[in-house]
Amino acid sequence: MQHTCQALGGMVVAPHHLAAQAGRDVLRDGGNAVEAMVAAAATIAVVYPQMNSIGGDAFWLVHGPGQAPWAIDASGPSAALAERRFYAGHASIPSRGPQAALSVAGTLAGWRLALQRAARASAPALPLERLLRDAIGHARHGIVVSDSQAELTRAKLAELRSVHGFADVFLRDGQAPRAGDILRQGALADTLAHLARCGLDDFYRGSLGALIGAELERIGSPLRRADLLGYQAELVEPLRLRLADCTLYNLPPSTQGLASLMILGIFEQLGVREGEGFAHLHGLIEATKRAFSVRARVVTDRGRVPLDPQGLLQPDRLAELAAAIDPGRALPWPQPAAPGDTIWMGAIDRDGCAVSFIQSTYWEFGSGVVLRDTGITWQNRGISFSLDAADLNALEPGRKPFHTLNPALALFDDGRSMPYGTMGGEGQPQTQAAVFTRYARFGMPLQQAVDAPRWLLGRTWGDASTNLKLESRFDPALVRRLREAGHDVELLTQAYSDTMGHAGALVRHADGRIEGAADPRSDGAAAGV
Repeated sequence: MQHTCQALGGMVVAPHHLAAQAGRDVLRDGGNAVEAMVAAAATIAVVYPQMNSIGGDAFWLVHGPGQAPWAIDASGPSAALAERRFYAGHASIPSRGPQAALSVAGTLAGWRLALQRAARASAPALPLERLLRDAIGHARHGIVVSDSQAELTRAKLAELRSVHGFADVFLRDGQAPRAGDILRQGALADTLAHLARCGLDDFYRGSLGALIGAELERIGSPLRRADLLGYQAELVEPLRLRLADCTLYNLPPSTQGLASLMILGIFEQLGVREGEGFAHLHGLIEATKRAFSVRARVVTDRGRVPLDPQGLLQPDRLAELAAAIDPGRALPWPQPAAPGDTIWMGAIDRDGCAVSFIQSTYWEFGSGVVLRDTGITWQNRGISFSLDAADLNALEPGRKPFHTLNPALALFDDGRSMPYGTMGGEGQPQTQAAVFTRYARFGMPLQQAVDAPRWLLGRTWGDASTNLKLESRFDPALVRRLREAGHDVELLTQAYSDTMGHAGALVRHADGRIEGAADPRSDGAAAGV
């Protein structure tokens, strides 16, 4: 059994141990939780390239002691040229290649805004060169290819090997690397070093932005330098859900944070008193179906949302949805699902500032495009747009696509703060619900709440099926009862499956004690000071 890590001076959780250590070392050098998260985010973009990059999007949820939580939307809009006629002859937007690289990468603008927002009056900020130091070193000197990177590269080789720049960086003689191989990313190291010297805004409005825009145009992407010049990350008001003993926070549309909060709000209305049994799993699964049905009608670009998402979190609306759940029978499923590849990380510093952060390229390796001039892998988040003009998420220039990303935060009435989250497309709200209820409702230690067997309704990265998947460690009697209730159960062969994503959580207690949990399904760690 893994035990929950504990510390007093701060802690960082990440799905790769080198990222957790990079953030931890910034805390050790006197940095705050936001600075630690930038260091971890830069590092994980290098050491987990299959899951995220600086050519992707990000979302922040931050709570400082005595302050209301604040959030950053660092997702990019579609290019000015990304009109439906740009894709004439296509039934849908191509998922790989330059035409899939159609939205601005927002993550670096988010880092910059977070650092500005968290600047301290009492102490000087750590220099950007310090925050990016580990990432630059890992890119230049090499990383050890993980099992996940090797397996995903092999699985997606046919669709990625011919994409612009991909083979130059991520293949060896045209073939996928093996786990344990050493991968060096020299062009990316040079780019990160340039950003350390010139500032993060250079990605959009400096010489680096000019290089990026020129190469994207040259290879056939609809993105242009003008799209980068016009981009800014945004401070946004987080959604909130009041439960009996705490308030939960998440991101508003265009993310699925609404669904994550609705699941827990609906489940609370069911009055389940015992964890890990049929009522617990069935209740959360059925709450997920109701929340996802609302998500399908509501979540889109923030300027086009048809209903007030905060209003959907009112107790009477949640009670109505909960009342429709049959406690012994499953609602027929499936519904169209959304994939995604992502990383979630959390940080808490000595002063109690808590960060819940998520960064993504959407699919594994995003569009597959690796810009040769800069070594940047570009996201394909824009492929979640529809070419149907009547669709809620219809493609138009300047719109933000639907995002599976949603970092979570809980503030308890007893003084505890809990940033938590996961990667995994459709699985993100479900795993958040599993981790939160296990810890906060049924008394499971934090590491065990992350470690315990998980389920997934719908699809996640690398998977097209939409049934209910369960890890093999569940009690056979519980599996049988779920099937008898009408759930279309697929029992996975793995005890710890990547299908369930890579979760993590931190809890800071009122006395200053910090607990951290990393997912054994990942290459991660909880690193404390």
